[in-house]
Amino acid sequence: MRRNLKKGSSIALITLMYVFAMVVGIFVFKGLEPSMHELWAVFLADVVAAVLIWGCGVVCRNVSVYDPYWSVAPPVIFTFWAFYKSCWTLPVILLLIAVWYWGIRLTGNWAVTFQGLGHEDWRYTQYREKQAPLLFQLTNLFGLNMMPTVLVFACMLPGFGLFAQPGAIRFLIVLGFVVCLSSATIQLIADTQIHRFRAAHPGEPCTAGLWKHGRHPNYFGEVQFWWGIWLMYASLNGLDWLVLSPIAMTALFLFISIPMMEKRQLARKPAYADYRKNTRILI
Repeated sequence: MRRNLKKGSSIALITLMYVFAMVVGIFVFKGLEPSMHELWAVFLADVVAAVLIWGCGVVCRNVSVYDPYWSVAPPVIFTFWAFYKSCWTLPVILLLIAVWYWGIRLTGNWAVTFQGLGHEDWRYTQYREKQAPLLFQLTNLFGLNMMPTVLVFACMLPGFGLFAQPGAIRFLIVLGFVVCLSSATIQLIADTQIHRFRAAHPGEPCTAGLWKHGRHPNYFGEVQFWWGIWLMYASLNGLDWLVLSPIAMTALFLFISIPMMEKRQLARKPAYADYRKNTRILI
């Protein structure tokens, strides 16, 4: 089925999948909320929605169906939470602006680069080719779908903390908001620069603009965004265990995403070794 759909039809189908998963998630939350802590209820609703998207990816034989979940879930969940808590303080509004700006930008980049259901991201294809079918589906569910879902939700916990605080504006809230906006803008600039560079210089490592100063400015922006969310939270709550949220996101990129990407770049682009030697990893 997936090989017969063009890009526009593929995106429309995936959109319907996400709307269905969102509606099911809301019903799951409504069913669980009376009997457990509300944060556990919204987390389990998030997990159920992610499992539905995983199932859609299995049916379509394409793990890339899950890719937009990373940037779609946080804005939707935080907005739902604002309505559920009837909380529209200025810190919450700043949080929503930041998350929606980041989410729209990142999802838009996915839509631009997505080639349709007939094409699967190389990282997923790599797992699919190396593992037996059953083992791959277990890796798909728990590693490629559930792990990011849980990690992103964990990184959202500082944001949830803003809903329980008074609406006072402090310096770190404004600073965190600015960090979030600048992070998404860094990603926007970095992605635009690399798309243009690849079109003009296929097969070469990107050395234009921000890529001249760091090998992964798009990943730097992503990591910085979650530190911005935490800064907004820390302005009202100080330093506590939730600092582990952005630390975990930083570790994901430093120890998993970046090494995987660089291994591929070194194998495909002979000049990447020199670029790697002379350019810092993030900053």
